[in-house]
Amino acid sequence: MDWDKNLISKKDLLARYGISYGSLYRWKRKGLIPDEWFIRKATVTGQETFFPEELICERMERILSTKEDTLLDELAAKLSGEEQTNCTVVIETAYGQHTYKLSDVRKITISGEGGRKDVTQKIMEILNAE
Repeated sequence: MDWDKNLISKKDLLARYGISYGSLYRWKRKGLIPDEWFIRKATVTGQETFFPEELICERMERILSTKEDTLLDELAAKLSGEEQTNCTVVIETAYGQHTYKLSDVRKITISGEGGRKDVTQKIMEILNAE
């Protein structure tokens, strides 16, 4: 996933869903929003927080649609139960290391001279064989 093209700023996220800064961070503390989704980047106005847009919007809609009927702790437990047990993808580059929960990965592509190639299924097959 090309993170730079698919990010939404915290300000835009809060405005889109009509939630407060406090709610967002309360949901983070309760485990409803993974810490690794909070991406801090330098901008011309200083440092800002961004999120992978597709993942965070899907999660926000789920939280908002169920929060009236379900306690946040119950929703957090349900979301964590849906995730594969501690399986992560670690990507190391010259610029650092990033870890993602496998359940958060939507697509893995490799770009080269022949264009982009989706390798998601191959990687899942490797993981399932172990």
